[in-house]
Amino acid sequence: MLISCIGFLAFLIPGPHRNYAAIVGWIFIVVFLFAELPYYFSINNFLYPVMAALSVPFLYITVRHLLAGDPRVQHLSRAAAVAFLIYAPFQYTPALGDWLISVVVNEVVWLLGVFQSPVALDAWNIIARNGYRVEIILACTGIQSIAIMLGVAAAVHTTSRQKVLAFFLVAPTIYILNLFRNVFVIMAYTGQWFPYWSEIASNGELGYESFFWAHNVIAEILALFVLILIAYGLFTIIPRLGNFADELYQIYYGEVSKEFGGTTREGSEKSGKD
Repeated sequence: MLISCIGFLAFLIPGPHRNYAAIVGWIFIVVFLFAELPYYFSINNFLYPVMAALSVPFLYITVRHLLAGDPRVQHLSRAAAVAFLIYAPFQYTPALGDWLISVVVNEVVWLLGVFQSPVALDAWNIIARNGYRVEIILACTGIQSIAIMLGVAAAVHTTSRQKVLAFFLVAPTIYILNLFRNVFVIMAYTGQWFPYWSEIASNGELGYESFFWAHNVIAEILALFVLILIAYGLFTIIPRLGNFADELYQIYYGEVSKEFGGTTREGSEKSGKD
């Protein structure tokens, strides 16, 4: 991940190296996804393994277009670079990352009290209730999603007003909703709300089924839905971003269609006119 970060940050520096730096960034993101597969399988999280599988054709197409100097894929790489620029300080500066985690822990503990589910702290970032413990790590703070969506907003040129509106749409919304996501997962797990289908959900830990359904299924689906709504909001604030998304769709859908013998939408329209 660090190599990927360095590659994308180097992409932000003007020069003839930029496309190659972006390629390094994309390659090592994919390498990271595959390196993490044993962990994701150990917690029965199937979203990221699916993402890893889909990342292979994505990487192939992206590298091809970067080598060709395609500005659309360069804009996509800029989105990734800006996301890393926001995320890296929290990931690679322990004091800053731990500060953000501690803030989230304190706010989640307070919210749990509001919902009449008092908890104890087994450690500075481990919340305990009913004999079950949940560790809050950097991934639980929402900073990754915030960085990604702000990176998306930075993929195209924007006005100062659009930048400010995009920030306030993304950062506070994701941060607050992520607090409630943590509250829901902790209440569901420590209260054993979903002790179902152990053959699918269990990883051998006592009561893990409730964590699986709350964290890996329900929260993931809701988070995806929220991100789609935020993306729609960004398209409204930055209309050029919607056009950019359509251009990316044409690139990747068109390449995949050609590989599997299909046709692109543009090709279908032309044949219809003929």
